[in-house]
Amino acid sequence: MAESKHRAARNRTVTVSESEIPFLEQYISSADNVRFGFHDDMIVNSDLFDCLDAIPDEYFELIVIDPPYNLDKDFHGRKFAAMSAGDYEDFLRSWFYKVCDKLKPEGSLYMCGDWKCTSSMQRVIEERLTVINRISWQREKGRGAKANWKNGMEDIWFAVKNPRHYYFDVESVKMKRKVIAPYRVDGRPKDWEETTSGNFRITYPSNFWDDISVPFWSMPENTDHPTQKPEKLYAKLVLASSRPGDRIFDPFLGSGTLAVVARKLGRRFCGVEINREYCLWAAKRLLGSSVNRDIQGYSGGVFWERNSLGDQKRSHDGTCKKMVDMPTALL
Repeated sequence: MAESKHRAARNRTVTVSESEIPFLEQYISSADNVRFGFHDDMIVNSDLFDCLDAIPDEYFELIVIDPPYNLDKDFHGRKFAAMSAGDYEDFLRSWFYKVCDKLKPEGSLYMCGDWKCTSSMQRVIEERLTVINRISWQREKGRGAKANWKNGMEDIWFAVKNPRHYYFDVESVKMKRKVIAPYRVDGRPKDWEETTSGNFRITYPSNFWDDISVPFWSMPENTDHPTQKPEKLYAKLVLASSRPGDRIFDPFLGSGTLAVVARKLGRRFCGVEINREYCLWAAKRLLGSSVNRDIQGYSGGVFWERNSLGDQKRSHDGTCKKMVDMPTALL
């Protein structure tokens, strides 16, 4: 897997050289490993259908799913072809019901989608779970469209098994926003704080997120995966819907973002990915997360607006919130 692309000196994209493969492979499990020795913190290189039955039912407090969207996409040699809405829903059902079985009775599930497949996802999710909300996040990347509106949004469906009893920690996902027009009462700030680095307000999160940066070449979390999700995006889901030490499942792990975020935030994980190269990227990222647990855009226990790194450094003197200590071993 020799790296053939010529990259700029400041390019921080995660790559794996041929010499690194033997070392990283020891951290990747197979379907047989799952069948005969399932445990927490596994990267499983397997077709989902070959290992799903061996994963314990009602085991995970949280499941996050980023399946192939209903469009033509080449995942480094594994091609997914767009299909009719009915056929796509059948594809979702072929694995979704069993994935739901892995969720604890009081657990939560999130599924990512785009405008074209989101209605199909809602229909299938509601066959087994109760939808609580739909998050829309601003995906500021990609070229403009000449004959249509540029697609700058994606959805995340939030669903639970028991709508009367599920975990949600809103305090852990508050945002710190800069105050443009500060309001005072008796000369004092009202609902905002005045600091040497600017005026800020801590706000409750809504279901519209405009603070997410899609990974690109200068970010250390970036890989060549064509649909990689940002660590900041998943950190919100993990913090809101799981406690430290909880178990999280990702049946389409990709380049490992959910596993990395789980490790950084003190959760356990299991991720399944059919592409061997993506598993190697995930393993390398996980090893790196034992050294650097920063999540871009999250510091001081709050999420910051996009392009506010300077404000974060001035506000926190270059320090980030200490993450929960976890074992340094990957497995």
